[in-house]
Amino acid sequence: MNNYLASHVASLPPSGIRKFFDLVATMKDVISLGVGEPDFVTPWTVRESGIFSLEEGQTMYTSNAGLFELREELSHHLSKTLDLSYDPYHEILITSGASEAVDLVMRAILGPGDVVLVPDPSYVSYAPCAILAGASVNYVPTYAKENFRMRVEDLARVYTPKAKLLVLSYPNNPTGAIMNREDLLPIADFVTKHDLLVLADDIYSDLTYDKTHVSFASLPGMRDRTLFVSGFSKSYAMTGWRIGYVAGHADLILGMTKIHQYTMLCAPIMGQFAAIEALRSANEAKNDMVTAYDRRRRFMVHGFRQMGLDCFEPLGAFYVFPDISKTNLSSEEFAEQLLKEEKVAVVPGTAFGPSGEGHIRCSYAYSMEQLQEALKRIACFVERRLANS
Repeated sequence: MNNYLASHVASLPPSGIRKFFDLVATMKDVISLGVGEPDFVTPWTVRESGIFSLEEGQTMYTSNAGLFELREELSHHLSKTLDLSYDPYHEILITSGASEAVDLVMRAILGPGDVVLVPDPSYVSYAPCAILAGASVNYVPTYAKENFRMRVEDLARVYTPKAKLLVLSYPNNPTGAIMNREDLLPIADFVTKHDLLVLADDIYSDLTYDKTHVSFASLPGMRDRTLFVSGFSKSYAMTGWRIGYVAGHADLILGMTKIHQYTMLCAPIMGQFAAIEALRSANEAKNDMVTAYDRRRRFMVHGFRQMGLDCFEPLGAFYVFPDISKTNLSSEEFAEQLLKEEKVAVVPGTAFGPSGEGHIRCSYAYSMEQLQEALKRIACFVERRLANS
């Protein structure tokens, strides 16, 4: 039946993340550091709001753009936290998770012959979504020695006049890198000079350590060039509720809404009510989660450095991206052998782009007990490899 598949779908590789977790499902006693999902339960007030909406019989469709009450709350939230101003009626669209928002941006903007500039390494869905929209991808390499920040000189090297969209995903998955205002300003100048649009995936904007997140859309002249994407999954431990959103110029949002209304129709109403409550009452719980992630972050970085591996200190999100090249194993080999020998699941860096080679991604959105045991097992594995190298 593969002959019936569209060629661009048939040639699309499966997610490098899911490959390993299909294997994990068949094994016992595996510690997984792979899935980027908070280990916390959604705060009680948020769950209660979802439950109450069901008790009240709120089980119908909402408008395609989402509950106006939620869009209004988001407008206030973005203004207060990121100095962004969006009209809740025309410039905000509620989606089924931030992943749908990314897909909508790509499909609304791109077509055959267009090129998307994607940071490397970065989240696994950007390139496939671009390809499914008919476009092609040029990777913008980032480097540990530059703290995995995108530099304008690297961007210029891969730029082509066919480029239409630049993806910026900071705090970054998988590296945990951030970009401050001074880092972003040269990128903004480049975007203006070459008349690009920007997909700013700010899903981890609330999960930063020591530094306050700066949104690309807040820079001078960048608001109307930027599609701001975010959601509730990471900040409020609401992955299963599937509530995301995209904010931007009304004309672009209208185009995305057309696709959304013919495909997804609307995001789940119960999740939308829960998201309203999250914005109103769950910020203390969110801050408590960030404090816990910060403690785990420092523990993981110290652990990898103690076993002799270089490890960039993440400043956002909840991942570490240690350099495993000293073991003389590729990222894929390291992950496969670690899973087989020590029953610890990590993600090969190459799942996130070519520049991920020589690294693995480990999520620290797990309990300290799990992290301690995982590091102990990884240290045994690394010690054997270093002794033989």
